[in-house]
Amino acid sequence: MTFKAMVVEKDAEGVTRAAVRTLTDADLPTGEVLVRVEYSTVNYKDGLCLGSGSGLVRTYPHVPGIDFAGTVETSEDARYVPGDKIVLTGWRVGEAHWGGYAQKARVKADWLVPLPAGLTPRAAMAVGTAGLTAMLAILALEAHGLKPGQGPVLVTGAAGGVGSAAVAMLATLGHEVAAVTGRPETEGYLRDLGATRIVARDEINETVKRPLEAETWSGCVDAVGGAMLARVLGQMKYGASVAAVGLAGGSGLPASVVPFLLRGVNLLGIDSVMQPFANRQAAWARVASDMPMDKLEEMITTATLDDLPRLGQAILAGQIKGRTVIDLNA
Repeated sequence: MTFKAMVVEKDAEGVTRAAVRTLTDADLPTGEVLVRVEYSTVNYKDGLCLGSGSGLVRTYPHVPGIDFAGTVETSEDARYVPGDKIVLTGWRVGEAHWGGYAQKARVKADWLVPLPAGLTPRAAMAVGTAGLTAMLAILALEAHGLKPGQGPVLVTGAAGGVGSAAVAMLATLGHEVAAVTGRPETEGYLRDLGATRIVARDEINETVKRPLEAETWSGCVDAVGGAMLARVLGQMKYGASVAAVGLAGGSGLPASVVPFLLRGVNLLGIDSVMQPFANRQAAWARVASDMPMDKLEEMITTATLDDLPRLGQAILAGQIKGRTVIDLNA
């Protein structure tokens, strides 16, 4: 049987080109489970892999797509049988391994998570890696004492995929949410997701000479890093935590240790790529219970395989709002 896939190829001069191709099952890599992919999504890494690869892609031709959801077609592993609904994120799928921008994928059984009750494959990809990362951040903040009623929780990069999901879920859990954005036109969108306060990026996007400012935030999901993260650390309440999930503002951290020493601030690193199965399963279960589905719908833009080259460029330029879901069968 043939199927369609977005294939990236590299020529002798090192130039990459992405186009929809027709493949067969025999073209797929090895793995215990063959999945009929129904939906994927667009993440920052996908933009890189659709373009130059930026060192993420090992070999060409390559099929990007770092996450997908669908139905098991065949399985050599007893944990999965034909007809099971599954979701996959991480494990360098879409980077070092062929990913979800194809109507079929063959992967290792260990990389899959059964789709929780209440989540459709489309909803799972509306959440996707970004939403899973947001939930992992929330779980880490909760483990370090965050509870509703302690004060505003800051979300940086709030109009992006991780930020949008974090705003919606934190608001549903009863937190007062302050959303940081550099795009004024997204204010209505963020308020609809549950943000009660909008913070202009310019207000918080540079370090200051004082290592400590007024205690303002009871927690933070930070998707930006860099100078903004350094600034936020000095604004955290005593004993509060920041969950760091991204580096859109740079990988450097021009910060002081003073917030850690005098206020007991915690900086929590969040990785979604190599999380153990139990953590993934727990996070997806919480997503199913805590993600407001009406708000999730407000985040979604639907696209097709043919749209991916354009969308890859757009997400690298910071022009994507919310979640873009790729319908593999459209």
